[in-house]
Amino acid sequence: MDLNFTAEELAFRDEVRTWVRAHLPQDIAHKVHNDLRLTKDDLQRWARILGKKGWHGYGWPKEFGGPGWNAVQKHLFEEECALAGAPRIVPFGPVMVAPVIMAFGTPEQHRRFLPGIMSGEVWWSQGYSEPGSGSDLASLKTRAERKGDKYIVNGQKTWTTLGQYGDWIFCLVRTDTSGKPQTGISFLLIDMKSPGITVRPIITLDGEHEVNEVFFDNVEVPAENLVGEENKGWTYAKYLLAHERTNIADVNRAKRELERLKRIAKAERSGGRPLIDDLRFRDQIAQLEVDIVALEMMVLRVLSAERGGKKALDVAALLKIRGSEIQQRYTELMMLAAGPYALPFIYEAMEAGWQGDYVGAMHCAPLASTYFNMRKTTIYGGSNEVQRNIVAQMTLGV
Repeated sequence: MDLNFTAEELAFRDEVRTWVRAHLPQDIAHKVHNDLRLTKDDLQRWARILGKKGWHGYGWPKEFGGPGWNAVQKHLFEEECALAGAPRIVPFGPVMVAPVIMAFGTPEQHRRFLPGIMSGEVWWSQGYSEPGSGSDLASLKTRAERKGDKYIVNGQKTWTTLGQYGDWIFCLVRTDTSGKPQTGISFLLIDMKSPGITVRPIITLDGEHEVNEVFFDNVEVPAENLVGEENKGWTYAKYLLAHERTNIADVNRAKRELERLKRIAKAERSGGRPLIDDLRFRDQIAQLEVDIVALEMMVLRVLSAERGGKKALDVAALLKIRGSEIQQRYTELMMLAAGPYALPFIYEAMEAGWQGDYVGAMHCAPLASTYFNMRKTTIYGGSNEVQRNIVAQMTLGV
């Protein structure tokens, strides 16, 4: 097993690094490095820049308009984007639904949907979780009834991330109730401008509007928007979730945020020394760094196996568990390092100049909010408790 990059891979990394740093808007990079609020325009502006280069679908094969990169090249691209301060590519289109359409969709669906995803022009949302159907996704109740050349969809999805921006949503819907729950689910592509769709915001503890409820009231969906076969959606959902769980690990963002944690810990504190001087806190940073390196080694082992033509290790569940826990730990340590300056600021008061005394600590303003927000990472994409059961079944056969 060789975990070192070859000369060709290092040259590829330099090429990507040069291009990303030349084309990434600096106002967006500033927001990412300081964890400031990213707007829809920020996210879509970067997506369109990548789309013009043919890199928004960076994991796609050439036959579908992608660059055809191997696993190592995809990893290096993700790493250079993260370290440069690029926003994470919103995964619902290029990373999640596109591979499902490629693998199970019709040629017409390929022509219809993939170009808009690659260009960054069409925003996709995910319709999986429902009230009472999260980790137990097979219990979902949103119903799609076939009537002629249409499906009539009724039900509710929840925790729909950035659904307020969605042009399209891919949904798991129930089309049969006669057998096991997993066997009666289908995979539909739904235009969010369709009559009968209502999106309602869920305002989270940090005051942000990131997630939503989506209601379907007799929504008509052309039958041609069914991906694959009716009642085979559970197979497609598992295929998609493997992509999502690997994406959640995001070791490259963890490496970037580790450096940010060190910068915050080294900053002068009011009436005292930098927190980096506290040996106990420094121990926690060191332990976090060891765990990030271990996570990176796990990723590199997978890449080494694929490079050597061997079957890649099936570690999506492990990557999700460790990656999500690491994300929670570095956001907690950053909040602790900032101390009272991490308290959420009132944006209206900031704009009115009422919190001027805090100007020197503006970079700390989002830290408590980020800490609260990242509590979700061990739940979405399949809760970590469920992922541990999957690992146990794979390794122990229990």
